[in-house]
Amino acid sequence: MSEKRVTVKRIVADLSVDDPAKVAAFYREVFDLDLLMDFGWVLTLGSGCAASVQLSLAREGGSGAPVPDLSIEVDDLDEVHARVLRIGAEVVYPVTEEPWGVRRFFVRDPAARVLNVLVHI
Repeated sequence: MSEKRVTVKRIVADLSVDDPAKVAAFYREVFDLDLLMDFGWVLTLGSGCAASVQLSLAREGGSGAPVPDLSIEVDDLDEVHARVLRIGAEVVYPVTEEPWGVRRFFVRDPAARVLNVLVHI
């Protein structure tokens, strides 16, 4: 292994979707994300807050749930859940307080990806 350490500045989830604008509208409505870049064929959304670089590798989603495609930590789970219900998105795992210290639920986005929306408790 090399002596020099490389620092990862960010990891971006790149999701293949048929209609980037439609899927972006979902993420903007539910998570208040800002549009950072729009080339038509690719849109990048983000938030002004600093996010840590993390990559999770799982064989199951915990508590018998499937492995989600993305995990999104929020500061107000109940507000995000209310938004999901308001727009009629499919909740695929109900709000649950897990034994490892998170409250979470899973929602399917318009591209059929499963999101683990969570808050640490």
